Amino acid sequence: MSRLGIGYDAHPLVEGRALVLGGVHVLHDYGLEGHSDGDALTHALIDALLGAAALGDIGSHLPASEAAEGASSIAKPERTASLVRAAGWRAGNVAATIVAQHPRLAQHIVAMRTAISAALQLPLDDVSVKATTEDGLGFTGRGDGIAAMAVASLEPIT
Repeated sequence: MSRLGIGYDAHPLVEGRALVLGGVHVLHDYGLEGHSDGDALTHALIDALLGAAALGDIGSHLPASEAAEGASSIAKPERTASLVRAAGWRAGNVAATIVAQHPRLAQHIVAMRTAISAALQLPLDDVSVKATTEDGLGFTGRGDGIAAMAVASLEPIT
């Protein structure tokens, strides 16, 4: 028996912050506002993993009050994977899509997959990251923010 979880996160783009997605610094004039480094991709993955294990959401285990502004979010999947293992599960694979009009992210996808793979202790082939635009539609299409959606599968630890 396996389980699936879905995660979603979105943050506005603001001046004066570095843009970090999937633990990777992306050169851009704006960064994501939010707790820690605002890494919407990592936050969506965490919610997908927690959801699959029926452990609540990111705020239940990694509250915003504990997040130092600018702190790296890539360590949070490691903590999440430990919680999931303690509940008797291990990640099978994860897949995510980043929705951003700008910047173009294709050149950063392998680095994001590598960082997530290391954080979750998953083979690189079990980590999928894609990026898309919304062709000018909505807050992401206007360039006001970036969103990420993720799915995670869990398998019982035997």
